Amino acid sequence: MERSMRVATFSIGGERRVGIVDADSETIAPFDLTVERAESGILALIDRNGAGAPRTLSPIPLAQVELEAPIPQPRRNIFCVGKNYYEHAHEFAKSGFDSSAAAGAIPKNPIIFSKVPESVIANRASVMIDSKVSTAIDYEAELAVIIGKAGRGISKENAFDHVWGYTIVNDVTARDLQGKYSQWLIGKSQDTFCPMGPWAVTRDEIDLEKTGIRCFVNGELRQDSKIPLLIFDIPTIIATLSEGITLRPGDIIATGTPAGVGIGFDPPKYLKAGDFVRVEIDGIGALENPIAERLQ
Repeated sequence: MERSMRVATFSIGGERRVGIVDADSETIAPFDLTVERAESGILALIDRNGAGAPRTLSPIPLAQVELEAPIPQPRRNIFCVGKNYYEHAHEFAKSGFDSSAAAGAIPKNPIIFSKVPESVIANRASVMIDSKVSTAIDYEAELAVIIGKAGRGISKENAFDHVWGYTIVNDVTARDLQGKYSQWLIGKSQDTFCPMGPWAVTRDEIDLEKTGIRCFVNGELRQDSKIPLLIFDIPTIIATLSEGITLRPGDIIATGTPAGVGIGFDPPKYLKAGDFVRVEIDGIGALENPIAERLQ
């Protein structure tokens, strides 16, 4: 396992790099990786198969770099868990957009869907609304698990052995498309609908039993919960996914969102151009994204 650290993928001088973030000094120390290896973001570290992190070069002020998503191009779809906080399960079941509502508000087993890799964008990048496609865009603050060790049939007891670390995801959703198609892939996978970042942390960097998660829209607190309140905890999610599916290093699992999403309000508080969304998770940081209208 890598030593405890906060790792970012970033670009400087037109080149993609990976480095260790020092939040106190507001610097980032690049790993001594070739440009070709750094192209995959933190996958360059995960793929070292326990060999440890390479040496770091001289620190650079964070203000001089442009942060990218920790894994700018995931190798396959992002696994996601639906209705995984009790209050959110109830608010979503009442919304009229829940294709699983007939089975009850609280799921008996994890509800799994996915987002396509191309939906990933970085911290501070714009979520683009295409009003010709959807007029009901919602936010969902989520903790994302990054798999570091392959496995199939993983037990709950051994699940954390397969976790490399964590990052933040905003599972942006087109609610009208979610209802129209009676499944979630299209409404979840629109271009720019998976902000991720601002960086990733290794699994021992945070204490999940004390980790809070919050979402603000234009400074207004909308979501405020704690990771221990998940209906299905991380070991259960990993065990469920790996029943017949081999999890691979670099796989990303978004673990679900708490109550307070836009659809939960009456009337709904959907995102619009000019809005600004901030997702915070204790021990990781804050993921911030403006909302803009797609002009063509």
